[in-house]
Amino acid sequence: MAELINPVKNGAIDQTSTTTTTKTSTKGTDALGKDAFLQLLVTQMKYQDPLNPNTDTEYVAQLATFSQLEQMQNLSQTSANSQAFGLVGMNVIVKSTDTSGGVTYKSGTVDYVAMSGGKAQLSIEGSLYNIDQLYQVIDSTYLIKQGLPYMPKEVSETFDKANPKDITFDVNLGSGETIATDVAVIINNNILDSKYITVAGNKVTISKDALKDLEDGTYKPTLVFNDALYTTVAGKITLKVEGQAPTEDDNTDDSSNDNPSNSTPEA
Repeated sequence: MAELINPVKNGAIDQTSTTTTTKTSTKGTDALGKDAFLQLLVTQMKYQDPLNPNTDTEYVAQLATFSQLEQMQNLSQTSANSQAFGLVGMNVIVKSTDTSGGVTYKSGTVDYVAMSGGKAQLSIEGSLYNIDQLYQVIDSTYLIKQGLPYMPKEVSETFDKANPKDITFDVNLGSGETIATDVAVIINNNILDSKYITVAGNKVTISKDALKDLEDGTYKPTLVFNDALYTTVAGKITLKVEGQAPTEDDNTDDSSNDNPSNSTPEA
């Protein structure tokens, strides 16, 4: 498959047309169509040798060949026209060539199909293009996926209960119609309270207070973005929880023997 002529930006094809120059033949097309075949047949009849003319059988065979060629071209045109009606609402790229040989690629959505001279024409942003100018057809789902939120790389973090710290990692909030502004985090089939989740730019932070009560083990958090499609990303984060959380007894010093008020006064 050829590469896209126009890049995808914000979940849509870049509408800026690009122009390249190609060489065109001064002799016209190299394809032998039915009109050229008919001209050759007429020329052969006109300039045949009177002393050795072609037989009726030869003419019949040539006419049969001409008829087959015409039917194949008509069938090809009918197939192309049928294809055109199925392109309504699709994102396409069409190619135009001007008189100087410049080639321009135009991308857009097919609004409707019109018939002119037995050929289908595609309407793109108010302009009509022959079906022969069709260059590429792009699935709309493909365009949507370009703007979906995602995680640019896998993340592996360790949460030590003895020395708890927030967990921060990078995300891409998407673009265009599928851009997200917030994200939910699911750990061990439980949705963390939103007060423990902070989204700043392309960074998501999970507060240490949301992780301190987890049992030791390895977890695979799932992210759910709030874009139009509620994009879910799973299996990209590995969180290992270990260690023992400090207790109040660990933070309280036993100073009863140092308190003078607890000593026995001298007689």
